[in-house]
Parts: sequence; C-alpha cells; structure tokens
Amino acid sequence: MAAAMGGWRRLIIYEPFRSIFYAPQFVALHGGDFAAEALDVEVVTASAGVTTTAALMDGHSEIALGGIMRSLDVADRGGPFLVHFAEVNSRNGFFLLTRQPRPHFTWTDLVGTTVIDFAEAPTPWQCLLTVLRKHGVDPGSVRIERTRPLSDALAAFRAGHGDFFQTGQPFTEALIADGTAHLAASMGEATGPVPFSSYMTTQRFLRDGRDVLLRFTRALYAAQRRMARAEAKEIADVIAPAFADIAPDIRQRAVARYLAQHTWARDPVIRRDGYDYLRRILLDGGFITRPHRYEDLIDTTLATQVMGRS
Repeated sequence: MAAAMGGWRRLIIYEPFRSIFYAPQFVALHGGDFAAEALDVEVVTASAGVTTTAALMDGHSEIALGGIMRSLDVADRGGPFLVHFAEVNSRNGFFLLTRQPRPHFTWTDLVGTTVIDFAEAPTPWQCLLTVLRKHGVDPGSVRIERTRPLSDALAAFRAGHGDFFQTGQPFTEALIADGTAHLAASMGEATGPVPFSSYMTTQRFLRDGRDVLLRFTRALYAAQRRMARAEAKEIADVIAPAFADIAPDIRQRAVARYLAQHTWARDPVIRRDGYDYLRRILLDGGFITRPHRYEDLIDTTLATQVMGRS
C-alpha cells in the first residue's frame, strides 16, 4: 500500500559501526519490512571521515542510528538538535570479560587491574564508570584503557595484555568459545534498562519528511514485534547477509545472549525515565556539562502514531 500511496523512496542510513547489537535494523532490511513500506534502504557504516552526526548535518543521510549521547554531545558543543525518534536498543550491549574464571566475581575485583575498553564510542565506558560507582568502587582505582581501536584491543587481549576486556558481539562469544576469556558480567544487566541506541534525524527532516519517517518507524516496529516472538536461530538466519564473516554458531549465540537480557526494544518509543537515566550517566561521567531537555532531543509522535495504527 505504501508504494501505491507514496512511491518507492531511497534512504541511506548511517550506522556507527556494524554490530549484531543492531539486529533490528537488519531484520527490517533483510526480513522485508523496509520493502513493505516501499523504502529502498542502504546501510552505510560511518568512518573517521564521516560520523553519523556529521552525515546528518552535512546532508549525506536523512536518518542515522546511534546513541542519544551523540546528539547530547553535539548539543553540548552548541550544535543543532539532532532528534531521536525510534528506540532500537533498550540495554547496554557490552560485556566485561576476564582472562581467568571468576565464578564469584564482584566489582571490587577490578581495583588495581587493567581494563581494555571499547574506544569507538564513549557510552560503554560511561556506563562502566556508573556501575563502578554504584558498587562503591572508585573508578580512579581501575586502569581503564581506551586507546586502541577494536581490532588492536582484541589482539592485545589475546596477546596477554590487560586483566579485563569490555567488548560487544560477536567478539564476546568468540573469545569465550575459544577459551581466551570468561564472562565476568553483562553490562546490560549491570547498567539496567537504558535507551542505548536509537534512530535520529534533523529537525528539518522531522518536519518535512514525516511520511518517510512514519514508514520507516512502521517498518522498524514490524521487525521489533517479529523479534519479540522469534527464537535466536530465526533472527540469526535473517540477519546473516549483514554478517557473512561471522560463523553461524557464534552469530546465533550472540543473538541468544542479547535476547535473554531483553537488549532490543519491543516498541520504538523512547521514554523519559530512560532518557533521564542516560543523561545522568553522561553528566556524572563528565561527558556532557548541561542537562539538555528531553523535549529538545526526543520525539515520540511517530512511534506512538505507528503503535496506535498497528
């Protein structure tokens, strides 16, 4: 019906990096939900030259996927409001791995140790700082290294550097599977519910491109509902074209672990309490300096309209 009403529309979506964490995007793409809304979607992975926020501001893209922290950072530096309109991840997607088994792990185990951390985005680090403080651990008592790009960080941990490693998927499953690492903690469980990733757009496109955004959000919601009913293997099989370099068993284990901890949003609404929690994490960690308003960076009208029609 969308094709008949509005015709096919091409969209380039920027993502910060390619990850199974963003499975809803690839379920919508490879499961046919975008096509059902007559959207011809191409997903482009951001680079050092063009970030997700820069892609929006420079006109390379009309929609980008990423953390609300990216819009908070732009706003904190006096830039335009880049508005988030559809939630994708409702939990932190990272895991704390340890070199030796720690069946009775506590957060005080990190005191005096070295943690190799994810360097490509600040939110995992900021969440780690919050979790440490919540458990009475001074973050200054832990050496947190955020200097290596992911491939180098992975190689360093495999080579014996560091006591802990914070990383996402599929690296968590691969390191556990080959015995290099053991799971110390799920950062999704430790951090608690938080709107970790969502789709954002410019204020201009939010105003002028509402039909496209509505179709896009409706496709995402269709994928979210399907994922809520699906088994891990079904999701892993649907997203396989986007992750051809990942072994099927590792891909399925990654999906299963994310499903078990309710990582993926079941609807696209970004709720105020989650935003307030994320904002507090970033303020406490010094990433932002001002408590930017929910109303300036979040729009729920598309999500609620889509849910009302479904």
